[in-house]
Amino acid sequence: MGCILGFIGPMIGILIFKFVKFSIFSFKEVIQFMYVEPGHRTFSVALSLALLVNAVLFTLYINARKDSTAKGIFALTCAYGLLVLCIKTFS
Repeated sequence: MGCILGFIGPMIGILIFKFVKFSIFSFKEVIQFMYVEPGHRTFSVALSLALLVNAVLFTLYINARKDSTAKGIFALTCAYGLLVLCIKTFS
């Protein structure tokens, strides 16, 4: 369950980022912009902010004493964090 939530959380965060920052553009246009932008700055910012959704989920499940679910969320948060780090470092 934690892995599923850890996977879906950042996607929800990216959707929120899209609707707040790029509300007049379609989702396809935003993804295309993030892909062709030099350095992929917007993409890494979107992923970094999306990780905040996982941080909130992690905190909620830790406080609810659902440790196994929290472990899955934490594992996926670390994986997404490494992805953001690689994007920021190598692009």
